[in-house]
Amino acid sequence: MSIATARIDLPLRRLNPLESTVVLSPEATEPGYWIGCASVLHEPVRNRFVMTYRERRPRGHAGGDRGHRCAVAVSEDGVTFTDVWSVTKDELGSPSMERFSVIAVDGGYQLYISYVDPADNRWRVDLLEATDVDGFDIAARKEVLTAASTGTEGVKDPYVLRRGPVTYLIASYAASLPATGDAAAAHATADIYNVGATTHPTGLATSVDGRDFAWHGEVLGVGEGWDRYQARINSVVALDGGGYLGFYDGSAGHQENYEERTGLAVSADLFTWRRLTPQGPWTVVPHATGSVRYVDAHVIDGEWWIYFETTRPDGAHELRLARRAVGV
Repeated sequence: MSIATARIDLPLRRLNPLESTVVLSPEATEPGYWIGCASVLHEPVRNRFVMTYRERRPRGHAGGDRGHRCAVAVSEDGVTFTDVWSVTKDELGSPSMERFSVIAVDGGYQLYISYVDPADNRWRVDLLEATDVDGFDIAARKEVLTAASTGTEGVKDPYVLRRGPVTYLIASYAASLPATGDAAAAHATADIYNVGATTHPTGLATSVDGRDFAWHGEVLGVGEGWDRYQARINSVVALDGGGYLGFYDGSAGHQENYEERTGLAVSADLFTWRRLTPQGPWTVVPHATGSVRYVDAHVIDGEWWIYFETTRPDGAHELRLARRAVGV
């Protein structure tokens, strides 16, 4: 995923989700129906945007529940997208899928997918490769990061970017259980993030080919207040003069697992991050139980393009896009 460079005065004005455009709407107007969790690749030479997104249904839905479908879609204007590829959780034999991330590489594209491993109910990340974004073969997926390879209780929600010869994979992970923890109970629902058994910081892995990664562990730990349970970096923008601005999801407990809010952090090297929002989220919450999460931010022609998933008044989640001039 390419990174545009921004000149900004920190902190940015708080994001109000109502000052934005709807990009994708959920299939039903009820709690538990979500669409979003987007990752966007801008390709100006090809005059297109490539987006991955996830669809979710309530638990117990007869037609497939939780993260049941993920897709790759393309657009000329960054607002109206058309699906070119998709996968269901049944094709993976998985209880659920979450965020995907796509980047352009020499000769094609790499698509990183996160889903619950049916073998152990732990989240993992795999890789698919294709010459174009409509040609991924789920049967040819390759392991990238697992609970076993990272020494964690699961890893998911990759955000992948290239800087020079290095591919950086930023991901959320479930920290090791305390000594008194019950692993069977923690993974019984196939979603350790939703049971409060451990915390969920951000980790980093690096690679020279985008296939074989070295896991470096925690780069942004959980905080002490509103983000003391989860701190998940979702996207990164390079800053003029060096360094990076990161957008991360935070929550105070597993009860907020589905309704996280967004904070800001900065880093000089992607390995160590410092919070800019320790006292509270950067985003305005539009409803009493609302959320702004999975922010994917870009700077395009001097303008911020900020994609995010947010809660509607009916309890469903939709995907929106906010645009504003750099420096505003």
